[in-house]
Amino acid sequence: MALPRITVLGSLNIDVVSYVPHHPLPGETLTANHFNTSPGGKGANQAVACAKLSRTSTLANPSAHVSMIGAVGRDAFGPILTDSLTSYGVDVAGVAQLEGAKTGVAVIVVDEPTGQNRIMFSPEANYSLQPEQFASLPEPRPDLLIMQLEIPLPTVLQALDAAKKAGVPVLLNPAPAVELPASAYDGLAHLLVNETEAALLSGVSESELESDAGLEAAGNLFIQRGVQNVIITLGGRGVYYVTKAGQRALVPALKTTVVDTTAAGDTFAGSYALAVVQEGFDIETAVRNANIAAAKTVAKRGAQVSIPWKDELE
Repeated sequence: MALPRITVLGSLNIDVVSYVPHHPLPGETLTANHFNTSPGGKGANQAVACAKLSRTSTLANPSAHVSMIGAVGRDAFGPILTDSLTSYGVDVAGVAQLEGAKTGVAVIVVDEPTGQNRIMFSPEANYSLQPEQFASLPEPRPDLLIMQLEIPLPTVLQALDAAKKAGVPVLLNPAPAVELPASAYDGLAHLLVNETEAALLSGVSESELESDAGLEAAGNLFIQRGVQNVIITLGGRGVYYVTKAGQRALVPALKTTVVDTTAAGDTFAGSYALAVVQEGFDIETAVRNANIAAAKTVAKRGAQVSIPWKDELE
């Protein structure tokens, strides 16, 4: 039997990370406790999450075929990103290496006492992906298309339209969040947002989202717009989900030592995506398992390296 196929269309960046005693105030210069560079980008991280969580650390027994579509520069950073993806079992045939372009970079500052991060993203080659490239989805067609918003929004909207016409379900993680047209929600299979993104896209304030009533209002609004499954991640509070069929729950977060929250959301997305493409998808089980995977990720430093393999969860 052929493996289910997951395609990730999104960003590839080099993460430049400083670990500091606290986030710097305006005008403040801090001495970092640690510094690291590593492969990242929300698209690449989610592809790695799908790949690592679907196979053992020896790349054995995969439960899904994972491919990446994106772009890097033909510079020193480009091969680091593609080699990293390949080492985790991701198919990189769809990653373009562009002459004269720079690879995307994310400058990340991690507050060590809390593990919380702040990120500044320079898209560079990621913004070479244009709508006309996605008038139709590449063959073979995936069983699930995953996208974020670190590539041009018109490209994401075109790929959404192409997926809808081809009958391919989409998991959209609209980060960094920007206003989306009504067509983006209509028929969308899975919308994955954090609290900040949910507030911006729904119009329900973050303070209102602290209550069950606020979460229900935001979730219902997305369902009314045409989304089939809505997942709102809430950090230490857990994860709220609601479905078109009327299922809804607030699943508590797992207690863990938080070292670095980078790639936690991407790990959640990867774990959830793997559940989607397997037979007998159950959203409650998918959310609980994604919580477990994300908890493993935040207990380590880094992005792709911190994402667990399947055998680390067994």
